Amino acid sequence: MTIGGLTGGYGSFGYVNTAVNAGTPGSVASVSGTQDVSKATSNTDEVKKPGRRSSPAECETCKSRKYQDGSDESNVSFKAAAHVSPESAGAAVRAHEGQHVSNAYKKAAQKNGEVVNASVSIHTAVCPECGRTYVSGGTTNTTIKYSNESNPYTQNKKALDAMMLTGANVDYAS
Repeated sequence: MTIGGLTGGYGSFGYVNTAVNAGTPGSVASVSGTQDVSKATSNTDEVKKPGRRSSPAECETCKSRKYQDGSDESNVSFKAAAHVSPESAGAAVRAHEGQHVSNAYKKAAQKNGEVVNASVSIHTAVCPECGRTYVSGGTTNTTIKYSNESNPYTQNKKALDAMMLTGANVDYAS
């Protein structure tokens, strides 16, 4: 078993509880025993789960799984289908969706807009062959608000706002 870079295992452990008057009402009987924990610390990727065709270590579905971007943005990763291991798929998908968020901020800055909302959803699924839970993809939703100064409705709204606010702040000290 590996914990934080240290390797090793737990040996057997035991406990003994003895009572002076075992078997009398209100007393505790003697209990002793040992349990080997080394079986519980084995690698779970090597064990085939009940009802599954293979273990996660030898799963062909996980080995052949590929990720591909379905958006129209050309400067993000995974435009061509690529394999990512199940262990690193979460980080790869989060980084990819982060590229979409970054693109939204760049697009808003170029066209005098403001990113009102940017949310990323990471999707998971269970492999039908080995039962491993893996990151299956992600979705990015962004909302950009653009100010349109040339629109006559926007100009009229600003003029009405200006008329309503004129005289709202009066300096009585002068």
